[in-house]
Amino acid sequence: MLGRKKQVPHENHERWLVSYADFITLLFAFFVVMFASSQTDKSKARQVSASVTKAFEVGNSGAAKAAVAKVLGGTVDDVGQGNAMMKGPGGSKKSAKREEQEDEVVELIPSLKRLTKELAKEIENGEIDIRMEPRGLVVSLHEKAFFPSGSDVIEIDQFPTMQKLAKALTAVPNPVRFEGHTDSIPIRTPRFRNNWELSSARGIAMLEMFHSKFGIDKSRMAVIGYADTMPNDSNDTEEGRLRNRHVDVVILSHLGLQASPGKTKRPASSSPQSSPMK
Repeated sequence: MLGRKKQVPHENHERWLVSYADFITLLFAFFVVMFASSQTDKSKARQVSASVTKAFEVGNSGAAKAAVAKVLGGTVDDVGQGNAMMKGPGGSKKSAKREEQEDEVVELIPSLKRLTKELAKEIENGEIDIRMEPRGLVVSLHEKAFFPSGSDVIEIDQFPTMQKLAKALTAVPNPVRFEGHTDSIPIRTPRFRNNWELSSARGIAMLEMFHSKFGIDKSRMAVIGYADTMPNDSNDTEEGRLRNRHVDVVILSHLGLQASPGKTKRPASSSPQSSPMK
């Protein structure tokens, strides 16, 4: 009996589909990664605030630095995060300037913690607000507690509060700025012709007290009078106007200091030329 003829298997002409499917999968993954990398992190500001608050509650300087660094650019374990990554695949190491900015923010966290604790009563009574902003640590002193209406004379019973604040200022080398704010109601008295003069005078009064009573060097301090140009609330109600009358004591961060005069030099070619008087 003759054996059956062995059948030759047909050649598989569809093997290319496997490679094609792998290629399409990789291409899809590539575009997904590119799309995710191109998205703007619109919640970064909220993340900064939340990270600082969380680190503040933990009370650990190491945790605080890690939390701030995670949002501002790269994490301490070299794993990048979203658009802000500074280390990891496709990223670069943090620049010395960015590290310096992060360090300055972290250095202000102990001041935030200490002032929040020591001034808890004043904060509860609505006399003071304390918050962290990109420009630095801001302590808002409300007029109703610190100044009589239309006056730049600091209430004498607020001396203990000023003493606590002065300790925080001496604990850090950062420059300090006193920013005066008023409501929109015009003022004209024998001492002040307008709200510009009143807001500036209150800032100067704060500067003079911290220098004369607590020895803060004047070279570290500056004064700005905003009058009613930067309100916290509407000037249409008494409550809103009350919130708009305050002096902000700002312990400046690196970002806040960048906008200060004298930090950039004018090119020699653009300097004004003096001419002899005739």
